[in-house]
Amino acid sequence: MNQLQDSLLTLIVETATNLPADVRRAVSRASKKERPATQSAQALSIINRNVDMAKENVLPICQDTGMPTFRFHCPVGVNQIVIRRAIDEAIAEATRTGKLRPNSVDSITGKNSGLNLGPGTPVVHFEQWEEDEIEVMLLLKGGGCENKNIQYSLPTELPKLGRADRDLEGVYKCILHAVYQAQGQGCSSGFLGVCVGGDRTSGYSCAKEQLFRSVDDENPVPELAEMESRVMANADKLGIGTMGFGGAVTLLGCKIAALNRLPASFFVSVAYNCWAYRRLGVRLDPRTCAITKWLFRAETPERMAISDDIPTTGREIRLTTPITESQARNLKVGDVVQLSGPMYTGRDALHKYLTTHDSPVDLDGSALYHCGPVMLKDEDGNWHVKAAGPTTSIREEPYQADILRKFGVRVVIGKGGMGARTLGALQEVGAVYLNAIGGAAQFYADQITAVDGVDFLDEFGVPEAMWHFRSKDFIAVVTMDAHGNSLHADIEIESLEHLGELAPA
Repeated sequence: MNQLQDSLLTLIVETATNLPADVRRAVSRASKKERPATQSAQALSIINRNVDMAKENVLPICQDTGMPTFRFHCPVGVNQIVIRRAIDEAIAEATRTGKLRPNSVDSITGKNSGLNLGPGTPVVHFEQWEEDEIEVMLLLKGGGCENKNIQYSLPTELPKLGRADRDLEGVYKCILHAVYQAQGQGCSSGFLGVCVGGDRTSGYSCAKEQLFRSVDDENPVPELAEMESRVMANADKLGIGTMGFGGAVTLLGCKIAALNRLPASFFVSVAYNCWAYRRLGVRLDPRTCAITKWLFRAETPERMAISDDIPTTGREIRLTTPITESQARNLKVGDVVQLSGPMYTGRDALHKYLTTHDSPVDLDGSALYHCGPVMLKDEDGNWHVKAAGPTTSIREEPYQADILRKFGVRVVIGKGGMGARTLGALQEVGAVYLNAIGGAAQFYADQITAVDGVDFLDEFGVPEAMWHFRSKDFIAVVTMDAHGNSLHADIEIESLEHLGELAPA
């Protein structure tokens, strides 16, 4: 039991902190394709630096360590009850030591369990096989990319693509649309797992199962191999780019499988995964439970970053909070801001709270960071930031405009952009939206110099609490300004036109 728990803990830590070898190669290829001195090129440089930092520090690549999903292949007779107990112990220990963020929330009470345990958490699939060893695969898929999963029921009408029929051309249209609808909210450039057929449940499960495949493998089904190649050849033409900034690379991998279906149903299910594609596996000796082999792991990975310095775009602006209305109105879409001074984190629970309550701190001129960090408290009672990248901002669209008007917030930081209501409020009050690089949790943790306090920790839990951070040269791109401009809206319109150009004749 102890050796099994140790092996599983090692797998969890490696998966959270060491990007797989095949994913590293895909990100490296993307970095070489981007045009220098662009926001997308700068974003990829930050991503590469972040991957190195996570490996060196043995800390989470992304602060959203997702829903741990295990897939076990076991010889007949292996005790699954014992394995499940060891999984729970390993998950709890990884959470206590800051390798996983506490992500398991009671859907009725809203309370965070604190140790990533509870009904449905973690997800574990067992399957018997005829080999002697135990194989364990682990996928850590964050909520931002999970929210961009999508399922189609054919036939259906798709914007710019027309009718998607119950055939492979219809499937192709659905996959392209799945890439388009993710935009930058799922931390593009991303990866797709796709299932053709099955039912509502088995289709999604099979789609996610494709994320356990190697990025570099070849599909044994000729029709699906051709489809994967076709999608990869055309998806980048959408021009969505890294983080939705526009650019040469939008998709890093696509894996497709098919299941038989009912005559009345034809589903296409798509599991979207961010660039921080955390998936590793091990083989275990069935007698000792010691690790005998690693799957996908970069044993001695080379550094991803060319240097520790992040290339500039020539449009960098240094600002210190609190920000004045004049300073905010002087910024425009495309500016790169290096922000110093106090900032406050706020996600779903805090935004809902602030619409009907006063803030515990003065937010006038402040920066509000959409972030659910990984935090650890030392023996002296001091909090330390272990991972602190941005979360997807669009979830706060119902609240953000009201909060901007009510509290005088001048800077909203997140990823993926926001909608028309927020854009209108930015223009009205004189504020901006800064897009930080999704998944770059170590890079941004390094730019947070102090933790000055926390509110609502007991009520909301670590990810949703209002953390008081102090930053130094926190780098992010203005993608929505106080003049009614939105890079996200522009890219969505442009990529929709490109989507139409990719429709089969």
